[in-house]
Amino acid sequence: MRTTVRIVTAAAMLAFAGAAFAQKGETVRIAWIDPLSGLMGPVGNNQVRSFQFFGEKFSGAGNPAGVKFEVLALDNKLSPAESLNQLKAALDQGVRYITQGNGSSVAGALIDAVAKHNERNPGKEVIFLNHSAVDPDFTNSKCNYWHFRFDADTSMKMEAITTFMKDQKDVKNVYLLNQNYSHGHQVAKYAKELLALKRPDVKIVGEDLHPLAQVRDFAPYIAKIKASGADTVITGNWGSDLALLIKAANEGGYTGKFYTYYTGVTGTPTALGQGSAGRVFQVAYNHYNMGGEMGKWQSEFQAKFKDDFYTGSVIHIYKALGEAMAKAKSTDPVKVAKELEGLKFKTYNGEVEMRKTDHQLQQPLYMTVWQKADKKFPYSVENTGMTLALVKEFPSFVSSTPTSCQMKRP
Repeated sequence: MRTTVRIVTAAAMLAFAGAAFAQKGETVRIAWIDPLSGLMGPVGNNQVRSFQFFGEKFSGAGNPAGVKFEVLALDNKLSPAESLNQLKAALDQGVRYITQGNGSSVAGALIDAVAKHNERNPGKEVIFLNHSAVDPDFTNSKCNYWHFRFDADTSMKMEAITTFMKDQKDVKNVYLLNQNYSHGHQVAKYAKELLALKRPDVKIVGEDLHPLAQVRDFAPYIAKIKASGADTVITGNWGSDLALLIKAANEGGYTGKFYTYYTGVTGTPTALGQGSAGRVFQVAYNHYNMGGEMGKWQSEFQAKFKDDFYTGSVIHIYKALGEAMAKAKSTDPVKVAKELEGLKFKTYNGEVEMRKTDHQLQQPLYMTVWQKADKKFPYSVENTGMTLALVKEFPSFVSSTPTSCQMKRP
């Protein structure tokens, strides 16, 4: 009888152990759907290398679930329609996880398509891991159970920018220049609302929206900014739209300050050069001089690709997936989504939390300024001899914004 009990107990323990590590050794494929061509191609190429680089770092023993990550790169040409075609291609290959971030217009189309697919195809659900698309509506009025955002949204970053600007007495006349799509509209909207609340003395002296990834000469916009008397420009521009804007500002003799979201992104640091020192600020959830493990990874990435790593949400995604899959004891998106909700995990910028209410990651933000690299802030961005130096850190509770999300769960 005792022998029988021992055998049954041992069998139960083995079964439990098998269940606990059922996902170990599995390959989790992630379809990366972003631009690899066109004006924003350089940004996409950097980011897909980032996903592949950290996919290797966090595979196997690099994550508590023991899974292997594999990235399928799909060029969407920054087009919502092409993105839907690439989503279908990924689904046809059995991919259950997708990621995207360049362009909220694209993200909106994918969120909707993923939701419809999951509703129509029970047992084949897909999770959308949003690495950089920051339209606040995605975690408010358009929130969806299958969408998780690992970047800070537009309103969170503007909360930090205006908190910083509140004490900058040299900011008196502001010009808003943004890309003509949802993100650009939201940057302008929140800038006006939050400045009116925190700095009612500041005047908005001009506002422009321009086509996304189409303008090659920003000289006319710089002329308007100078004519307005603006001492400060707030812009959510990214990629070529920010690099060419800064280039035109330097060539046109504009000496005002820029408050940006994406100064550290491919091409812009080179456009800034030394002439922009002390005049260009960036708010983001990471920066080039964080040191520690992040500093080591940045050095390895630079040595391998002759390029700079800046999309830190990639790390958040792999860490969250590894922990959620370990907790779920599965790679099934249905089970993993439940574990992602409310997940707290430690990463390079401290402990962060995937807020259950709306699936918006809560994390610290950093204000940095463009300056010459030195002993305290040594990382030379794009080999310019310049860097983004830390000016102020905003804890999660400062940049966190409320949500109107009414999450519908399956």
